[in-house]
Amino acid sequence: MTRTLDLTITKGDTFSHVEQRALEIAPFIYKPITAITKAGPVAITSAAHGFAAGWRVAVWGVGGMRQLNALQFPPRSSDFHPATITSSSIVSLNDVDSELYTTYTSGGNLVAYTPLSLAGCTARMQIRETAESTTTLASLVSPTDIALDDTAHTVTITISATATAAYTFTQGVYDLEVVVTATGVVTKILSGNVYVLSEVTR
Repeated sequence: MTRTLDLTITKGDTFSHVEQRALEIAPFIYKPITAITKAGPVAITSAAHGFAAGWRVAVWGVGGMRQLNALQFPPRSSDFHPATITSSSIVSLNDVDSELYTTYTSGGNLVAYTPLSLAGCTARMQIRETAESTTTLASLVSPTDIALDDTAHTVTITISATATAAYTFTQGVYDLEVVVTATGVVTKILSGNVYVLSEVTR
C-alpha cells in the first residue's frame, strides 16, 4: 500500500529519509511473550523474536499488565511502537514506561506486520512539477541515491548537499517505487509533495 508523505528539502543541506512503515504488509507476525518488566523503558521477553531495530510492534493478549495491550484488534496505527532490540529475545519499547502498570502474569503476543522483501529489488524516484508533467525535476535511483536494506527492512533516500543546492524549483510531486528485478513487478511505496526551502547559511 502506498504511504503518503510530504518531503521538505533545504537547498545546500544533505537530505535523508529512512522509510520502514511503507514496507509493512499482511499477514501479521505473532511472537509469544514470556515476561515483561515494570520499568522505563519496558522490556518484553519473546524468544527468537527476529524483529529488526525500529520495526513497529504492538502488544496483544497480555495478562496482568493489560495497559500494554492494543486497544483493539487488529491493532490501529497508534497501538504500534518502534522496537528497540536489546537482544535476540528481548524487545524494548522506548516510548513506554511500565513502572506503574499492573504486574505481568502470563500470555500475550508481540504483533507486527510482515516486512516487504527487498531481496533482488531496485528502487527509483522522480520529482516532477505535476504528476502529468513531462519534465523531470530530479531523478534518484538505487544504489546511488536510494539504499535498500532487506535485513533492517529500510529504504533510505539520500540527496547530497551539492545536488540540493543546485535545485531551481521550490515545489513538486514525487513517488518512490520498488522494482523486483527478476519479475519486473513494481510496488509504489511512497508518494506526496516535495517542498524546497532556501538556505540561509551558504
